[in-house]
Amino acid sequence: MKDEQTQSLMLSGCRVLDFTQYLAGPTVTRLMAEMGAEIIKVELAPMGDPARLLPMVKSGRSGYFVQQNRGKKSLCLDFDKPETLDILRSLVTKVDIVVENYGPGVLKKRGLDYDALKQLNPRLIMASISAFGRNSPLAHKTGYDFIAQAFSGLMHMNGEPDGPPMFVGMAMADVGSGVHAFAALGYALYNREKTGIGQYIDISMVDAVYHMHDFGLQSYSISDGEFIPKRMGKYHNQICPCGVFKAPNGWIFILVLDRQWANMVKAMGRPELLDDPRFATGADRVKNRDALNPLIQEWFLSFPSDEAALAVLEEQRIACAPVLSVVETINHPYFKARNMVRTVPDPILGELTIPGFPLKFSAYPDLPDIQAPLLGQHGAQVPRMRPNANRR
Repeated sequence: MKDEQTQSLMLSGCRVLDFTQYLAGPTVTRLMAEMGAEIIKVELAPMGDPARLLPMVKSGRSGYFVQQNRGKKSLCLDFDKPETLDILRSLVTKVDIVVENYGPGVLKKRGLDYDALKQLNPRLIMASISAFGRNSPLAHKTGYDFIAQAFSGLMHMNGEPDGPPMFVGMAMADVGSGVHAFAALGYALYNREKTGIGQYIDISMVDAVYHMHDFGLQSYSISDGEFIPKRMGKYHNQICPCGVFKAPNGWIFILVLDRQWANMVKAMGRPELLDDPRFATGADRVKNRDALNPLIQEWFLSFPSDEAALAVLEEQRIACAPVLSVVETINHPYFKARNMVRTVPDPILGELTIPGFPLKFSAYPDLPDIQAPLLGQHGAQVPRMRPNANRR
C-alpha cells in the first residue's frame, strides 16, 4: 500500500496555462503533467496545435501530438473573438504558471504578455520559449529546431571534416530548450515559496544549444585562436582513442582517457604500445591519431562478434557502447529495465510506443494514468473551474 506521500504527485495542485504548440513548449508541460500538474492547453481554432497534423498520422490522429500532450486539457478558442480574451484573463487569475512558445508578438498584441498578466496575478510565473529569445536583437525572427542547430554552431560541428555541416536528426534544440524551461520553472516556484513573488523566464533555443559547447570556445580562447573548432567526423580531434569504430556486425564507440590507456593496451594485447613514444601521452596520441586509430580499427575487426569485442573492453573498464538504432532500443533490456520504452493508451490510436519519463524520483516512483486530449475536449469544463485552493 502506498504511503501518504506518494498518494499525490510532486506537482499536484500546480495549475498551468499552456500557450504552446509543436515541440519546445509542449515539452515543458508534458514533463509537468507526468509529475501531476494540471495543464490547460489553449489551442487556436479551428485547427488547434499544428502538431496534430505532423507525421506520423493514423486514423486522423498524430502520434507526434499524442507523445507531447498526454495529460493535458484542451481548450480550443478563437483569438479574434473578444470573449476569448475574457476567458483567458479569468484563467490567468486561477493558475500558477503560464508557458508559451508562440511567434513573436502573438500574445503581446492581445494584451496577454507578462507585463499585462502580472497585473492580474502578481504571483504568476511565466516562461517564454523562442528561437532567439524575447529580449534579443533577433527576437523578431521565426525559428525552429534546425534553425537553432544552425545558428548555435551545433550544425557546424556535425559531419565529416571535409564535408558539409549536417543537422542532428533529433530535436536537440526543441527538447533541450523545453527541459531548460522546465528546470527554470522549478526554481522559480521554489523562489516564489520563499518570496511570494512571481517572475518572467526568457528561454532561447539557441542559448540552450549554445551552452552545450564543451571544449570549442575555451580551446579557441586558450590557444589564442590557433585551435579552430570544426567538424570531426567519426574520430574526436582532441582525445584519442575516441570515436566510432567498425565492428564485425555494427559500430562501437569508445572513449579512452589518460587513465584508461594502459587498460586499452592490455585489452588489445599490445603491451609494446605502452612504451611507444608516439602514444606516450594524451597529446601524443592525438598528434599521432592517424597511426593509432587504424591499429584499433584492425583490432576490432579481429573479433567474431560485436559482443565479444564489448566484453573485452568492459572487462578492462573501457568506456564503450554499441551504436544502437532507434529500433534496436525498443527491445533492449536496459531501456526496458529503466522504463524508457513504454506503451501508452490512446482513445484513437489504441496503443502507442513512446519514450519513457527520464526523471526518477524515489518518493514518487509511479506515474499518472494520462492520455492526450481530443481538440477542445475540455472546453465546457475549463472556463468554469474554481480558483486553485493551494494558491495563497
